[in-house]
Formats: sequence, C-alpha cells, structure tokens
Amino acid sequence: MSVSIRPVKAEDRSAWDVLYQGYADFYKVDQTPQMRDTVWGWLMDESHSSNGFVAVDGEGTLIGLTHYRPFVSCLMAVEQGFLDDLFVDSASRGSGAARALIDAVVEMGRQKGWAKVRWITADDNYRGRGLYDKVATRTMWITYDIRL
Repeated sequence: MSVSIRPVKAEDRSAWDVLYQGYADFYKVDQTPQMRDTVWGWLMDESHSSNGFVAVDGEGTLIGLTHYRPFVSCLMAVEQGFLDDLFVDSASRGSGAARALIDAVVEMGRQKGWAKVRWITADDNYRGRGLYDKVATRTMWITYDIRL
C-alpha cells in the first residue's frame, strides 16, 4: 500500500472526524462531537500550538492521523515536541502509516530545532509499543495526573 503524509487541511474534516472518533474508541474515551470541534478548531488555528499530519493511501483516503505540539523543558532549557495522538484505521495497520506519521513529526522537530519528540501510550497498547520500541527509547518516567 502506498502511503503519503501531509499536514491536515480544512477539507479533511469529515474523514479526520471518523479517524479521531476511532482513536477515542480505541482508548475508551467518551468523546462528543463538540470535543472534536474544539480539537479541530485548534488544528485549524495557526496561532494555536496544536498541529496535525494525516496519512493518505494511494486512493487519496485518509487512513491515519497524528497531532503534535511544542513544549519546553525548563530543566534542559530546550524546546521539544510532544506527539499527542497517533491513530491508524484498523484496516490499514501494518501499512507503514504509523511509522511514516512518527517520521513526519520527527522531521518537523528537526526543522524546528527541537531536542526530542516525546509521547505516551497505554501500557496495554502492545501493537503500538512494538513499533515504538523500534523507533524510540522507552523512558523511566511514570506519569501522574491531578484532575482539576
């Protein structure tokens, strides 16, 4: 399967919406259309820090997405990139789309002078972790949340 990566654009909205709902379903997150409207608004707002790439198959169909943004490490005094979301439609898994989406974020990070790209995933995301273990270094950090 031929896969290309490009920035998300306005005309991708309906296909992106289906993919992002699939991502929410994968992680068992209740996501409303209004929540997707908010994220879409961020992606379309050039002044917002959130950005996105989509994976497109040879037929022009969107088969995957990733969202990313810069963040700073005060301790290291550098800007880094955070890969927030990564999803490939189940029918297109194994196509190389996930790796290509990660590579696109890494290349963007190089262009922006980021020190690294970081992301988190669920402990039980075994298929995803199989790829992540090949392309990145697993860290020793444990994540904590405080609900506000």
